[in-house]
Amino acid sequence: MNKQTGNSMDGLMVLGVSSELSETIFDVNEQNFQAAVLEESSKRLVVIDFWADWCAPCKALMPVLEKLATEYAGQFVLAKVNADEQQNISGQFGIRSLPTVIFMKDGQPIDAFQGAQSEKEIRELLDKHLPKPWDAQLAQAQQMLADKDYTAALETLRPAYKDSDQRYDIAMSLAFTLVEMNRCDEAQTTMDAIALVDRDGHFDRLLASLELKREAAKSPEIKALEEQLNSDPDNLELAYQLSLQYSQNNQFKEALDLLLRVVSEDKAFREGTAKKAFLDVLASMGKGEPLAVEYQRKFFNVLY
Repeated sequence: MNKQTGNSMDGLMVLGVSSELSETIFDVNEQNFQAAVLEESSKRLVVIDFWADWCAPCKALMPVLEKLATEYAGQFVLAKVNADEQQNISGQFGIRSLPTVIFMKDGQPIDAFQGAQSEKEIRELLDKHLPKPWDAQLAQAQQMLADKDYTAALETLRPAYKDSDQRYDIAMSLAFTLVEMNRCDEAQTTMDAIALVDRDGHFDRLLASLELKREAAKSPEIKALEEQLNSDPDNLELAYQLSLQYSQNNQFKEALDLLLRVVSEDKAFREGTAKKAFLDVLASMGKGEPLAVEYQRKFFNVLY
C-alpha cells in the first residue's frame, strides 16, 4: 500500500479514509477511492488532480492546487491521483492527457480542465462551485425561524440579503421574518424590491399574509388614534400618542416617522419627551439595525 506523500495519512489509509476527513490534501488509490472521492463528494466539493512524475505542467499546477486547498480550509478537498500508478482510476475517468483536473459533487463530475491553469482561473472555477457565505447564513436563519427566534434570524438574514445582491429566496425569508415581527412596512419595502419576474405563488401568499398581519396589528387604540389623526393631521399630541402605540407593537418605522414629524415641528415638544421617545425606539431596535441607522441620520439632520 502506497505511503502518502507529505501527509500523516497512514492511519487514514488503513481505515480506507474516515467519514470525517480532517485532511484537505491526500493521495488516492483504489482502496480509498470510494470513501475519499465518491462518498466525500456528497459532503463537499472534491477536486481530483490526475498527474504523473514525468509531466512538467503537472508539477507546475500541483503547488497552486495545494495552496488553494490549504487557503480554502476544508471548503473542498484535493484528491491527487498518480495516473501511472492508478491506471484503473484514470481509465474510469477516460484520462487522455495530463494534467487533468476534475471537480466532483454528489458522486458526479461537474466540471474539469486540462493543462496548467493560472491561480486566478482556478479560483474562478472554485467560486463557481463552492457554496457562498450567504447560503450558510440562510440555512442558519431558517433554523432560527423554525425555533421562532425571529430577532436572531433577522440579524443573520440582513447581511446575507445585502451580500447576495438581494437574492430572491433570501429576500423572501427576510420579508417573512419582518412580517412575523410585525414590522410590516419594512417587509413591504423588501417585497417591493423583488423583481416582477421573480414574483411567484410564494410571493403572492406572503403578500396576502402581510396584509392580514398589517390589519390584525391594529388594536382598537391604534385604529382610534389613526382616525383622529386623519381628521386632525396637525395635532402633534395625537401623532405622539399614536407613535407610542406603534412602537409598542414593533411598528418601528411608523413610530419613527411620526416622532420625527413631531420633533421637526416642535423640538421642545413635551419638554423633550418626543426626542427621548425617538431615541428609545432606536435603542430598542439594537445596534447595527439598518432602519435605526437610517433614522438616526434623519434625526441628526432635523436637530442640527
